[in-house]
Amino acid sequence: MRIAIFASGSGSNFEALMQDADIRQQVAVLVCDKPGAKVLERANKFALPTVVFSARDFPDKASYEKLLLDELSKFQVDFIVLAGYMRLLGDTMLAAFSDRIVNLHPSLLPLFPGKDAIGQALRAGVSVTGVTAHYVDAGMDTGQVIAQEELKILSGETLPQLEERIHALEHRFYPAVVKKMMLKGDE
Repeated sequence: MRIAIFASGSGSNFEALMQDADIRQQVAVLVCDKPGAKVLERANKFALPTVVFSARDFPDKASYEKLLLDELSKFQVDFIVLAGYMRLLGDTMLAAFSDRIVNLHPSLLPLFPGKDAIGQALRAGVSVTGVTAHYVDAGMDTGQVIAQEELKILSGETLPQLEERIHALEHRFYPAVVKKMMLKGDE
């Protein structure tokens, strides 16, 4: 399985994935939509090729995604792992990689989709939150759930404290999910 990781920001989940030798061997390229993002520095540490384009430089989403598909074909990518990629994928990408794009979300979907999921959970006063790995579809965090793991919200916990614990959970959870998917793909 040849994997492309898509990321937009600091890349802590990218780093967690790349720390796993089995995953790292399968990752062909990092795709980033934010020139100058910290994740590009992290990719450089692993000597991983990068593709960097800003969607704003294109007339529409389809044009941007067509170029991404051209780049992915150069690396013979057959599976995409989103790791903090902050763009909704459109029909062009979804059609080309149907059921072959996975995302990580910091809540127990379908609860708290979209941005600020950790803050949403804390403000809602729920006692349990967690993380979800899911396939990507045309909606925002609406794809079929692959796996979830719960995390109890502690009494009096602040947003920064909960974010830190969620990120630690993500860094353990997501590589395990991706490895299982890789094994399924090899069958």
